[in-house]
Amino acid sequence: MARTEQTGKRIGRNVLLVCDRLHEASSPGRAARALQEDLTAHELSPVIALSTAAAHEAIEADPHLQALLLDWDLHQDPSHTQAREVLDALRARNAKLPVFLLATREAAPHVPAEVMREADGFIWLLEDSMEFVSTRILEAVRRYRLALLPPMFGALAKFADEAEYSWHTPGHTGGSAFLRSPAGRMFHDYFGEKLLRADLSISVAALGSLLDHTGPIGDAERYAAYVFGAQRSYFVTNGTSTANRVVFTASVARGETVLADRNAHKSIEHGLALTGARPAYLLPYRNHLGMIGPIPPASLTREAIAHNLASSRLTAGQDARPALAIVTNSTYDGLCYNAARVEELLSPSVDRILFDEAWFGHARFNPLYENHYAMRGDPAGRDPAGPTIFATQSTHKLLAALSQASMVHLREGRVPIEAVRFNESLMMHASTSPNYAIIASTDISSAMMDGAGGQLLTSEAIAEAVAFRQTVARLQAGFLEKGDWFFGVWQPDFVRDGALRIPFADAPPQLLASSQACWALEPGADWHGFAGLEPGYCLLDPIKVTLTTPGMGRDGKLEAQGIPAPLLAHYLAEHGITPEKTAHFSILFLFSIGVTKGKWGSLVSALLDFKRDYDANTPLTRALPALCAAHPAAYGALGLKELGQAMFKAMGETGYPEKLQEAYNALPLPEMIPAEAHDRLIRGEGGMAGLAALAGGVAATAIVPYPPGIPLLMPGETFGTLDGPVLRYLAAVERFDRQFPGFGHDTHGVEPAEGGYRALRY
Repeated sequence: MARTEQTGKRIGRNVLLVCDRLHEASSPGRAARALQEDLTAHELSPVIALSTAAAHEAIEADPHLQALLLDWDLHQDPSHTQAREVLDALRARNAKLPVFLLATREAAPHVPAEVMREADGFIWLLEDSMEFVSTRILEAVRRYRLALLPPMFGALAKFADEAEYSWHTPGHTGGSAFLRSPAGRMFHDYFGEKLLRADLSISVAALGSLLDHTGPIGDAERYAAYVFGAQRSYFVTNGTSTANRVVFTASVARGETVLADRNAHKSIEHGLALTGARPAYLLPYRNHLGMIGPIPPASLTREAIAHNLASSRLTAGQDARPALAIVTNSTYDGLCYNAARVEELLSPSVDRILFDEAWFGHARFNPLYENHYAMRGDPAGRDPAGPTIFATQSTHKLLAALSQASMVHLREGRVPIEAVRFNESLMMHASTSPNYAIIASTDISSAMMDGAGGQLLTSEAIAEAVAFRQTVARLQAGFLEKGDWFFGVWQPDFVRDGALRIPFADAPPQLLASSQACWALEPGADWHGFAGLEPGYCLLDPIKVTLTTPGMGRDGKLEAQGIPAPLLAHYLAEHGITPEKTAHFSILFLFSIGVTKGKWGSLVSALLDFKRDYDANTPLTRALPALCAAHPAAYGALGLKELGQAMFKAMGETGYPEKLQEAYNALPLPEMIPAEAHDRLIRGEGGMAGLAALAGGVAATAIVPYPPGIPLLMPGETFGTLDGPVLRYLAAVERFDRQFPGFGHDTHGVEPAEGGYRALRY
């Protein structure tokens, strides 16, 4: 193993000293040891690397490095290849870290210009005093640390550390109020004084205002706009749900028409209710696994949209141009549009487009996603004659920020929205008491993605996802060769490497991590199951990994045998593993920038454990003890395989997976706009009714099955007949849920009751 040593205990002041002569009795060795000791005396923490390999390890593993001291004659290599490799490895990860070359004055004139540009100076170990050298390094570290902090977080940390007396809200006054109570003291000790001192009030003028975009907060938003490629960016501290509502109320006046992706978050429904907009829906396809796909490009043409508007009961006869179009990019399952193509298709029909990129804030920072996100390229090169483009992003979802951290990014087009007008909508939804820790985490997320860091972090996440995908694919192939079963991964069966067509599991990992073509949804490919696509129109984000369980064929029909994914999800939960989403025969895992090999290795082990216990029909009292304890009469005598077979059989008997597919494949008949349905809800009209009595009625609230979390009915749409697709699905899933307690489906707008499912109708 490569050798590294660390001295000193001061966290965050680490200096990497790369010198293979440190332990020699020579003059350079003695000088290097003297430097090590003097750095420690100046409260710096030397991290020692005696080899190139050790230097690489330290650069990759230690985010606390504050400077690099590199022996230009490392390993006495006359070509200096070893030293240049270390320098290149550092600069690939960090363009700003101070670098000093340990060299002789005779060698300095021969250092190549490109190396000189990457270094901040030379250290003459045999000539300069250690005090002089350490002072230079300490000053470089100080400048680096100051430059490292983004605007708002830097100002917040400085203010909180000054320990001024607080005479403003919040009432805990920097945490001191918690110390006056036993319960409060526990809270204080758990979260720590720094977090509580940083919980400040809008009264602190030195930090600026989130509502006026002034001071360090305004600087942080402008910095975010630079990093994320926007003309203007706005921080939102209560999630992309609020960010979407801000864009809606800033863009749509009362009663105007909008084009709304039917695969939309509930915040879009809220926007419709707030503005009284008239929606015309853009309907995406579903595939055999129940995943919502992209809106077909043919549905976005001028002619298709004109027909859509003219044929909808809510928009027919409305001559006004749609005020806004909403497109979900990427989808929950990781399907990403070619945003440039979507803009091209929609531009003749609408002047403002909102890309809901809640799950896609990382896209700009990796070339794998080129052209598939809203804020592409240089904002100065935007087309002023094109639509105004919004992107809302949940900074907390797949980047590093606290929950509720979100941003709105904006590029102006032919119908601009001035900052003062947009800000009125922002203030309508934003709190006047925002959480400063959330704002600071958003600012830090910008800093993490700036420069080389963004591509490095996203590339590492993609590489981990690719490694996991290929591991599972190889395991499945190995079991299939023996006539056995294992889990699959929703991804292409084959990829191309030049003229070669290679099984996904055998493809070079670097090809998968860098080639967009490997993830494209090619028209007609049966692995993805979506019709009506163009070449290059949509790709799968590799970091959103969907595992598949046996049982659902690519033709959308149940196979002879299968294992429902909710059973696997319960098993994983007993092993401390919580997926993002569980559907009938698929489970979604997110490979964010925080995922490590150890984390996904544990998941692979759990999958193999499930297979072992399933094949052995391990008693549920051992395999799923929590489920058995909650429902002993239902499951106490069963084994894992017996339960899986019973659940799969019930899926076939009730037919609820196919019935859900049928219900999503056609738009329900609307009777009123969502705003009118909401008004009637607030007035107390309508009432709860069982499934039979819902027939012919109008939904007072959205009916949203989870997963996929997409409206089956929007408020104001009709339930249809009792044998129609919506009520047939609800009756089937109600029957399944009664048979398998603990596996009940979550359907927003539907209330389980003793007599059966009920919903609010007009």
